[in-house]
Amino acid sequence: MKKQYILLLIFAVFVLSSAIPLDKDSSYKLSGNGTKVFVVDHDYQADIKVFVCDYDYQADLKVYKVKSDYQANDDGKWYFTDYDYQADKKIFFTDYDYQADLKIFFVDYDYQAGWNNKSKMHLLY
Repeated sequence: MKKQYILLLIFAVFVLSSAIPLDKDSSYKLSGNGTKVFVVDHDYQADIKVFVCDYDYQADLKVYKVKSDYQANDDGKWYFTDYDYQADKKIFFTDYDYQADLKIFFVDYDYQAGWNNKSKMHLLY
């Protein structure tokens, strides 16, 4: 009987520990599939309206364009798809920052990608 309680306790600890985020940003992580986007022609077709900033400090997110979908991640590495059904999100590029839901800046290296304003992360869910 005591052995059953110990096994039950070990199981409960295992289940609870897997449900607790290990770092402060874990609750913000997407499914792990990365961010695959498709650019639409009109704003009403988009899930998110995006403005491209001139400087990285103006952006909510610094984006690095990856060459393959498996390289995309939730922290600014985007893969641009050829078809809308392949994408996680459809985006429209606006002409002005005030028209956008999300402001981005394209970076030259993958290690530069990431969030400046994590309050906007929900837009990519």
